[in-house]
Amino acid sequence: MRRRIRQHGLTIAMFGAFLIFLVLQSVFGWRTHNEELAQYGHPTLSYLAYLGTGHFAEATFENWESEFLQMGGYVLLTAYLVQKGSSESKPEDQDDRPDDCREHATANSPWPVRSGGLPLAIYRNSLSIALLMIFAGSFAGHVLGGVAEYNEQQMLQSGAAPISAWQFLGTSDFWFQSMQNWQSEFLAVGALIVLSIFLRQHASPESKPVTVPHAATGAS
Repeated sequence: MRRRIRQHGLTIAMFGAFLIFLVLQSVFGWRTHNEELAQYGHPTLSYLAYLGTGHFAEATFENWESEFLQMGGYVLLTAYLVQKGSSESKPEDQDDRPDDCREHATANSPWPVRSGGLPLAIYRNSLSIALLMIFAGSFAGHVLGGVAEYNEQQMLQSGAAPISAWQFLGTSDFWFQSMQNWQSEFLAVGALIVLSIFLRQHASPESKPVTVPHAATGAS
């Protein structure tokens, strides 16, 4: 068991932190939402009822949306663009790696590689496809959660008639929420790309070895 935990420690740590912070977000969001309802003289919600509100859905999905847009976009961009000296970039003269070509497939290669054709074409791009599909689902969740929260705020503050999800998609409020997250995600990745040229973190695959010169491109 200890060996299996060690083998999967990074995944356990990441998803463990995700669950802890998601629970904390929901608890503090629940308290914040109930404080707002009380200010307007409305009954407060139970914790479980809060989890079905637009307030929780909007806050959750607008962040997932930006994360998976950044990750999907990053995977695609690093396939075609380079940054000299960065550990986050492939070498300047590298196109497909030898192991990306079907000619180097072995009996242990994933079955789409051994099959060739359409399965291989999809599999060769499956990581970016999966990430961008999760982005699309999160975007939809943001729209639906956002319109529910927007309509509730309008009702609390002015009693205005509710709007549709399509109408909410055309509001500056929706795009303000999206852009404030999108810009921060690409700023963070851009900073990592540039800082990895000059700075190191020993033992991390996200960093070049400490003895490697700044001009060397790639992690190895």
